[in-house]
Parts: sequence; C-alpha cells; structure tokens
Amino acid sequence: MFLFNLPEDVLLLVLSYLDNRSLCRLSQACRRSYQFISRDAVWRRIAKGIINTGLTRQGIDLCPSISLKDRVRVSHNWSRGLCRTEVLLKWKINLLPWIQLDCDVLYLSQAANISAYHLRAQGGKLQNNRVALFTGHQEDVCRFILTDTHLISAGGDGKIIVHDRGSEYSIAYNGHKQEVNCIDSKGDVIVSGSRDRTAKIWTLTSDRLGECLHTIPTYDRVWSVAISPSLCNFVTGTACCENFAPLRIWDTERCHLVSCLGTEFRRGAGVLDIVYESPFQLLTCGYDTFIRYWDLRVCTRKCVMEWEEPHDSALYCIKTDKNHMIASGSSYYGVVRLWDKRQTRCLQMFQLAPTTSSPIYSLCFNTTHLYAAVASVLYSLNFRTVK
Repeated sequence: MFLFNLPEDVLLLVLSYLDNRSLCRLSQACRRSYQFISRDAVWRRIAKGIINTGLTRQGIDLCPSISLKDRVRVSHNWSRGLCRTEVLLKWKINLLPWIQLDCDVLYLSQAANISAYHLRAQGGKLQNNRVALFTGHQEDVCRFILTDTHLISAGGDGKIIVHDRGSEYSIAYNGHKQEVNCIDSKGDVIVSGSRDRTAKIWTLTSDRLGECLHTIPTYDRVWSVAISPSLCNFVTGTACCENFAPLRIWDTERCHLVSCLGTEFRRGAGVLDIVYESPFQLLTCGYDTFIRYWDLRVCTRKCVMEWEEPHDSALYCIKTDKNHMIASGSSYYGVVRLWDKRQTRCLQMFQLAPTTSSPIYSLCFNTTHLYAAVASVLYSLNFRTVK
C-alpha cells in the first residue's frame, strides 16, 4: 500500500487517529500493513486508555512479554465480562486464605502454611506440584507480603516470620500480644498491625533482623496497613470501634501522626484493605461498603472519588491495575466486581460461590487472569480464553 511508504513517524501519526477496530481492518490489507500495525508503538495510545493492559498511569509497562495488540483484545474481554471460570484448588475445611501473584508463581496461604505454585503457560492453571512451602506459624497465617528477596508472613500466633525466598532460612519476630492481622514491607522497612491495638515498625537490615524499631499505640484494632512508595509514611486502617479516625497516616521515621483521612466514618466502618497507587494516591475499602480514592495533594478530609458496593456488602480486598481498573472482593457469595474509575457504576460482576456465603478473602490479577480465594476454593477467571 502507498500509505506504508510514508516515513515511519508520519505513518504513526496517521494511525494514531484510528480506533482499534479500524486498525484491525487496515492490518488485513497486506502483509506489510499487518507487520507494521502489530507494533506496540501503534497500540500504546489505545492501550493506555482502556482497562488492565499492563500500562500504568506513569507509562510503565508491567507486562512487556505480551504484545499490546493482544492485550487490547483481552482488555475488551475484561470490559465485557467474557471469561472462563475454573476451579484451581479445593480444600476440605473453611479457611481465610490469602494469595499473592509474582510473575508466573502464585502464593497461597492455607491454615499455618504458605504454598507456592508455578502457573502453566497460556492456560493460567497451577502445576501439579508446589515449588515451595513456607512454615513456622503455630496458628493460621493472616496475611503475607512478597518482596524481591523475602516472603514475610503475619500469623494468629502474634508472630511475624521473615522467609528468605532463595533458601530455607527464616527468622521469627515476636512482638505482638495478639494476632497480627496485616503486614506490609518496602525497602528495608516492615510495618505490622495487630488486634492488640498497636502498629509496629521493624527492620529488614541484616545486622538488626528481628528488632522492633517503634511501637505505635493505635487505641483500636488494626485491620490493614500500607507503606507509601516514597517510604516516608504509612497508613493504618483500624476497626473504627473507638473515637479515633480509622485511617491515619504516620511518619515512618519519627512515628508521629501526620494526618487523618476523612471525617465522617460511621462507627464500625473498619478499613480492611489499603492500596497505594503512588506516593500521593491510595485506595481503601472496608465494612462500610465503599471503595474510596484519596489524593493527598488535594485534601485529606474528603476522598476525591468513591464507589459503593450495590448489594450493601462489606469489601474485603481490592487490587488496581495502577491505571483505570479496580477489582474488589465482597463479603457475600464470592462476588468479584470490576470498576472503571471513570464510571460511577460497577463495570462487571462475577459470582464465584453462589451456593455459599463465603467472602472473597483475597484476589490478584495480571493482564489475562484473575485469581480469587474464598473459604474453601481457589478460582481462576481466564479472560484470554473466553466461554
């Protein structure tokens, strides 16, 4: 085609005016058009404007191994709710499982242990044999977090265990008097929160392993914590059963209270999950059925956006693609919802456990699959291979 004899920068400018359907049709004109239009540079503008393509708001590509053209196709399946739901694992007793995804490895807590499974290429299913097992707690694991080098778990026995992911070495931190409900780690800092109404700061540096740097009295049970990407501060989410704001920002180094988020939380509106998107932007959810989006550069007294769970259910967990999409797990019948931040209504709903009243205790996703854990089942939603 004469069009593809144009200089590359001019051709990219011309193609930038086309939508994805027009690009697909034009790519069928000839081999040369197909090869050029398959380039990531052609699809980058479209990919940044739709949900869960692996491109963050800052332009970072989280999934460079998959072409943007393919990711745009899969993104439309997410928007339309087209997927194949599969059961990956079942267990006999009801638990409070927590899952984390690291590239092609899925980590799952079951009672006092954490198992790691490789995901099969393309299909997203678990390989038969687990590749690692992390132990050490005497009671159930409440939460765990992955870093580049460690897996850090918090348990009902009041312990925090730091596991070296490259060896069998682990060390236990003993500091909380009751179960440790939440944990986060960035850099060399660990922050934990407990039912004993305290948050603690620990260090991961080799010469001070196991040492508690600070103990912060929160005067209420701590359900969630999150460290800012800047490492300057962290947020605690509490049960909101006392006369204290459930969302409080603390200085990491001095442990001073920096500010409180929001002013109109009703009693019992505990915060169950907190996710930072940038040093200034974070998402929260909890018992009061709302997802709230906070921008600390604008105001700390009021969130900039909020989305309400339509069935008046508590929200146990949230994840974000760091661009337009939020996924949330509800407290009844295994309901997962997808939200587009540019819309007020829920984008899609998936009911994974219609016969039981189990919450979605944890969820995670990549560009092609969403994984969700209820009391006795681990589910996979495959958006690459639809029904």
